[in-house]
Amino acid sequence: MKEKIGGFLILIGVSQFLLCLKIAEFLYPNYSVANNYISDLGVGPVAYIFNGSIILMGVLGILAAYLLFKWNKVFSLLLLLSSIGAIGVGVFPEGTGILHSLSALITFLFSGLGAIYSYRVDDKISRFIWPVLGVISLVALGLFINHIYLGLGAGGMERIIVYPVFIWLIGISTVIIHET
Repeated sequence: MKEKIGGFLILIGVSQFLLCLKIAEFLYPNYSVANNYISDLGVGPVAYIFNGSIILMGVLGILAAYLLFKWNKVFSLLLLLSSIGAIGVGVFPEGTGILHSLSALITFLFSGLGAIYSYRVDDKISRFIWPVLGVISLVALGLFINHIYLGLGAGGMERIIVYPVFIWLIGISTVIIHET
């Protein structure tokens, strides 16, 4: 039962963040998903939406990691680290320097690794999708760090890091809910 609750917490956390992210993008004046960083939403007129939502996602992820620890320790650790990073992104908004950048890197890196590792916790055909999503995210992270945006703009490339992780989290949370 604890594992199912953990799965629901992941699903709720990522779903509310994804919806709030889109709302913040729509409300932010002249925001460009191609040219603006995601974290641009953490400062200015929609900061309360973005920062509150990403902090909530991180808190729910930490609770889920605790509830899932006996189910799989490595998965829980990767979820915990990425969730701590997510909280850091909200607590240290863009413009606060290294703390924000480090928090974002922790979130991106451990989310991608978590997706790859999920191959070991899922015994369905979906297990083959998670590593692909993780690799896409990590390759995009490497390109992003090196300012190689492939014509997508900095914001577009950053979304290629994040969106595969959203897909993975929604998918793996449903696996956890239904299989534990």
